[in-house]
Amino acid sequence: MNIIETNHLTKSYAGFTAVSNVSLHIPKGTVYGFLGPNGAGKSTTMKMFLGLTKPTDGDFLIDGKKYPKDRIEILKEVGSFIEAPSFYGNLTGEENLDIVRRILGLPKSAVDDALELTGLTQWRKRLARKYSLGMKQRLGLASALIGRPPILILDEPTNGLDPVGIHEIRSLIRSLPEKLQCTVLVSSHLLSEIELMADNIGILNHGRLLFEGTLKELKQGAEMKGYDADNLEDTFLAMIEEDNFQRGGAR
Repeated sequence: MNIIETNHLTKSYAGFTAVSNVSLHIPKGTVYGFLGPNGAGKSTTMKMFLGLTKPTDGDFLIDGKKYPKDRIEILKEVGSFIEAPSFYGNLTGEENLDIVRRILGLPKSAVDDALELTGLTQWRKRLARKYSLGMKQRLGLASALIGRPPILILDEPTNGLDPVGIHEIRSLIRSLPEKLQCTVLVSSHLLSEIELMADNIGILNHGRLLFEGTLKELKQGAEMKGYDADNLEDTFLAMIEEDNFQRGGAR
C-alpha cells in the first residue's frame, strides 16, 4: 500500500518548470529516498506536500486524503523538516519544542518523548543558540517527530554535519519506521547517503523523475545500460549526465 502518491505533479513559475509530471509511489512503513542534484525539484515537491506552494497541475494523495480538499487533515498526519530549522535562540531546546507541542495541542509528555527519540534529553535545558549544528539538526528532527506523526518529510537533514553527525542522524532515520510505525520521505543529493537508509528511491533531475524503485532494481537497470553497477553513486551521476545530454546540455 502506498501512503503517498502523486499523479503528474507539476509546478511551474514564470518561464521555468521546477517539477514536471512527477508520479511518485511511496510505500507505507518505508524510508523513501528522494534523490537529485541541488535544484532538481526535491524541495519544491516536498513543499507542495505541506501546502507551502500550490501545484500548477496534477494532484496527490497522502494517506488516502486528497490535496487541496483535505489539506488540514493531511497536515495533522505529517511531521516535517524543510531547509535549515529555525528556533528561538534565547529559549532552551525543551522550551522550543514546548511551543510546537502547544500549537499541535499535544500532551506535555510529547516533549520528553521527542527529546528521548533524538538523544537530546541531557541537553534539554541548554539554550538553542548554544547548540552545535548537529544538535540543531536533532532539534529540527525532534520538532518533526513530536507527537509521533505517521508520515515524516525530511529535506536534506544531514546537511552541513560532520561524518559522526551524519552517521547518527542516518541511523536514527533508518530506525524510525520500525520504532514509530511511520513512513519517512528523506531527500539528499548523495546516493551514497540514501543507499544506507532507504528501502525505495526516486531520482529527480530538472524536475523530471528519472527512476523509481528499489536499490536492487536500480542496480539491475545500471547493469543493463552498461553502467558500473558496483558503484551506485557513479550510476546515479551517469544517469544525471545522460539526462542532461539528452536535454541538450542543460545544467
